[in-house]
Amino acid sequence: MIFIHRTMTEGEQQPRPRRKIGCLGGCLIFFAVYFICSAILGWIMGDAFSSSTVELKDQTVYRLQMKGTLVEQAKEDNPFASLMNQMPYYGRYNDETTVGLDQLLSNIRLAKNDDRILGIWLDGAELSMAPASAKAIRDALLDFKQSGKWIIASAKSYGGTNYYVASVADRICLDPTGAVAWHGLVAQKMYYTRLMEKVGVEMQILKVGTFKSAVEPFFRTSMSEADRLQTKQFIDGIWEEYKSAVGASRHLTNAQLEELADRYMGLQSAEDNLRAGLVDTLIYTLDIDSLLRVYTGTKDYKTLRTGQLAQVKRPESKAKDKVAVLYLEGAITDEDGDGIVGTEVIKTLKKIRKNDDVKALVLRVSSPGGSADASEQIWHAIQNIKADSIPVVVSMGDYAASGGYYISCGADYIFAEPTTITGSIGIFGTVPNVKKLREKIGLDIDEYGTNRHSTLEWNIIYKGMNPEEYHLMQTMVERGYDLFTSRCAEGRHVSQDYIKSIGEGRVWLGNKAQTIGLVDQMGNIDDAIAKAVELAGLEDYKTVYYPDVVDPFEELLKMLNNTTEEERLLMKVRSFCSKPRVMALMPEVKIQ
Repeated sequence: MIFIHRTMTEGEQQPRPRRKIGCLGGCLIFFAVYFICSAILGWIMGDAFSSSTVELKDQTVYRLQMKGTLVEQAKEDNPFASLMNQMPYYGRYNDETTVGLDQLLSNIRLAKNDDRILGIWLDGAELSMAPASAKAIRDALLDFKQSGKWIIASAKSYGGTNYYVASVADRICLDPTGAVAWHGLVAQKMYYTRLMEKVGVEMQILKVGTFKSAVEPFFRTSMSEADRLQTKQFIDGIWEEYKSAVGASRHLTNAQLEELADRYMGLQSAEDNLRAGLVDTLIYTLDIDSLLRVYTGTKDYKTLRTGQLAQVKRPESKAKDKVAVLYLEGAITDEDGDGIVGTEVIKTLKKIRKNDDVKALVLRVSSPGGSADASEQIWHAIQNIKADSIPVVVSMGDYAASGGYYISCGADYIFAEPTTITGSIGIFGTVPNVKKLREKIGLDIDEYGTNRHSTLEWNIIYKGMNPEEYHLMQTMVERGYDLFTSRCAEGRHVSQDYIKSIGEGRVWLGNKAQTIGLVDQMGNIDDAIAKAVELAGLEDYKTVYYPDVVDPFEELLKMLNNTTEEERLLMKVRSFCSKPRVMALMPEVKIQ
C-alpha cells in the first residue's frame, strides 16, 4: 500500500473529518454489495431458464428423488437459495429442499399416460412426510402401475413412512449395508410443566373439551387418560393402514409384519431384511444404473427428476369456466406467520369471488388449527362465496383439525384421506402467571385503574387470576366453543348437541370421521375437483391455483429469519406465554 502525504496551502479549507468505517464495516459493505449483485444476477439467470420447458424424449425414466420435506404446493425456485446455503450461519439451516405434493402427483399422472416414459425410479428414502400425504403418493403410484409400467425403488436404508410408499414398487433394492426401519409407530409429546416451574411461570389454562390436550404440556408431565385414548386410536389406525398396504404389496400377513416389527428390522442385517421379504435385491446405490439398463432395455435411457418433469409442457385448456383450487397449509394466524394468515387468505377469497369465470372452489386444507378469530373470519369469507351459488369442496390433507376443521366445516362436500387427522373441535386459552418469576428477580408492581377490571390483563399475568377473573375468561372461551360447534352443526346439517357429543377436542382419523359424519367421503384432491365440477354442472373447464407465487424477496426475508430447532422450541413456549387469546389448535404430536 502506498501512502501520499500532501501539505495544505495557505487559504485552503480544512476538509471535514471522515467517519472511520473500520475493517468489520468494510467487510459488511463488501459482502452486502456482493450479495445483492449475485442475487440479482442469479434472479435474472434463473428467470431466463425457469420459463423454458423441458423436452420429454423417448426411453425416459422418471427419477422421483425421495428426499427433502413434502409440502402441499410446489414453490418456485428461489434465486437466493443457493447463495444463502453458502453463508456460514444460514446455510446450515437451509440445506433441505421442499417438494410439492401437487407436483409429484401431476408428474406421476404424466408418467402414466405418456409412452415416452418407461417407468419410475424411487430414488432414496429420506422424504419427510405425514401419513396422509404418503398415502396420496402411494395411491398415485398404484394407479400408475395400471398402465403396465414398472416401478423400482432403491435406498441406503428405509424409514417406516418411506418404506410404506416404496412397498408399492415391483422391485425394492437395498444397499448391502442398509436396513428397513420396520418397528411400529410411536407418538411423542413434550411437556414443559417442570421446566416452567423452575423458571417461575405458571400457565393458567382455560379450555372446553375433555380431549382438548394441546395445553396439557403446560400443566401436566404426561398424557391424560383422554389424550392417551385418542392418541392410541389414531396411531393404531395409521399402523393398521401401513400393515394392510405393505402386506398386500409384499405378500406378508399381519402376523408376519408384527413379528418383524418386534424384531426391530432397522437393527437387523440387510440379508435378514432380504430373507424376511421386506426387500427384493441387495445392490449398492452406485450400481443401480445396471438394473435400470435391464428394465429399460437400453444403456441409452434418460432420466428426468421431479423439477425437470414438471417443466414438460402439458396441454392447456382454453375453457372460460374455471375451478379455483386454494391451498391452505400450516397454522392459522391473524395477520402474520408462515402458514394460513387470515388477512391474506381473506384477500385471496375476495379475489376469487370477484372473478366471474370461477364457477367452483376447492379448498386443500392441511392445518392443525390456530387462531379462533382468524378461523371464524375465513369461515365467513367462504360462506360469502357459497352465497353466490359457487359450490365449495374441501380436500383434507395431513391435518384438518381444530381451526383447520373450523374453516372446512362450511363446505358443500368434504373429502379426507383415511389417515388424515381431523376433528379436535374445541377451544382453549392460555395466560401465563409470572408472579413467582417476578418475585425471584425482585420485580415489584403497583398500579391504579379507574374501574373494577381496568387492570385485568395486567394483573392476570403478573399476579395471577382471582376466581372472578377466571370466570370472565372461561366464559369467553365457552362462547368461542359454542360458536365453533354451531358452525360445525350448520355446515354438517346436524344438531349442535350432536357436534358437542363428538367434539370435546377429540381427534379423529379420516375414516372414522366419515363414520361419525364429520367428512363425506374418502378421496384425494382430484376427487374433490371432480366433485366440484359435478356440483357446478361444468363440462369444459380449466383449473387455476391459489395463492400466487411468493415474491423472491419475501422468501429471502424468511430465509434470513430462519431459526434453529432450539429457537423454534422457545418460540413455541413463547407463543403460549403471549397475551391472552383464544385458540382452536390440535395437540402437537410427533409420529415416528
